[in-house]
Amino acid sequence: MKNCLYFGDNLDVMREHIEDESVDLVYLDPPFNSDARYNVLFTSDADKVVSAQAEAFRDTWTWDHEAKWAFEQIAGIGGQLATFVNALHGALGTSDLMAYLVMMAVRLNELRRVLKPTGSLYLHCDPTASHHLKIILDGIFGPENFQNEVIWKRTSAHSSAKRWGPIHDTILFYSNGPKFTWNRANQPYDETYIEAFFTHQDDDGRRWTRGDLTGSGTRNGPSGDPWRGIDVRAKGRHWAVPADELDRLDDEGMIHWPKKPGGMPRLKRYADQLPGMPVQDIISDIRPVHNVGKERIGYPTQKPVPLLERILDA
Repeated sequence: MKNCLYFGDNLDVMREHIEDESVDLVYLDPPFNSDARYNVLFTSDADKVVSAQAEAFRDTWTWDHEAKWAFEQIAGIGGQLATFVNALHGALGTSDLMAYLVMMAVRLNELRRVLKPTGSLYLHCDPTASHHLKIILDGIFGPENFQNEVIWKRTSAHSSAKRWGPIHDTILFYSNGPKFTWNRANQPYDETYIEAFFTHQDDDGRRWTRGDLTGSGTRNGPSGDPWRGIDVRAKGRHWAVPADELDRLDDEGMIHWPKKPGGMPRLKRYADQLPGMPVQDIISDIRPVHNVGKERIGYPTQKPVPLLERILDA
């Protein structure tokens, strides 16, 4: 169902309401064993002044009857998932971590059921459990459908007495098959990149770098004909841009003519006209939600909207 918010255990909701292969994208930011009680504030449509506070989940995990139940569910599922979970159980026993993993495994398996063949899943976690969760996801989706381990730099500094400061989260990206939906997304160039690669400036301060107007190899057609007195064929190349387009670019000041006689003209590629850099698997340009920002709703592990927008764009 579109435009619908379900409040409850996602395992119950999926089994009762979500059809097979009906979901394009899953993003989940599950809790981990931080021994914290998390609450979410919901504003009532009927009364905007009064808020109903509901406990979303308690971020503590112990090996109890629910964990045993989840472990039995995985045994019933069988296959590679059960093999991996049994191996983890042999190593971790009935620890709190194992309780967390079996509770996650049964839900992640259900999430794969509801994903379309072209769908994708993004699991947001921290480094304390990401390596265990990746094993679980390999058992569900298959290692061949692992696409990325995305690193989000969530803060610039963290004080730790006897270890490197932990400043990042991990986002594991799996597809539900080889033909998954992917839209290339771009991010703005950072200033250091622009200064390093866009080394030329016009009088108005616009930065640009040089690009080719020709391609290798000669051509017998119009792309090999001389333009503005330059015999490109004699240089063993051809024009990569039609002559009328070359005229337009030159009229608009988009072509750089070298001072040295006989030098080849080059295209001016302006930083402010390019789509940006393709998204990379290290995200360092999206800051966490500010503690007094308008976006904050009081949820302790709230993630910034631009981070989710980047995933949605992809």
